[in-house]
Amino acid sequence: MARACDICGKQRSVGHNVSHANNKTKRLWRPNLQRVHASVAGGGRRLLVCTRCLRSGRVLKAAPQRRGATA
Repeated sequence: MARACDICGKQRSVGHNVSHANNKTKRLWRPNLQRVHASVAGGGRRLLVCTRCLRSGRVLKAAPQRRGATA
């Protein structure tokens, strides 16, 4: 599934909307995913990460690179 956290694997979960009359219709709960530029294996890479992984420090953000700067 494409819309999942690249770190913990969190993905959408399925349940029901329940009305006052107890009618049930299917619905989805989607994780709060953010596209983050993270440093992976010495280089920068774009990851799709849930906010829980961001807050807990499981992702190390890559340092911003200046354009035209030599390494």
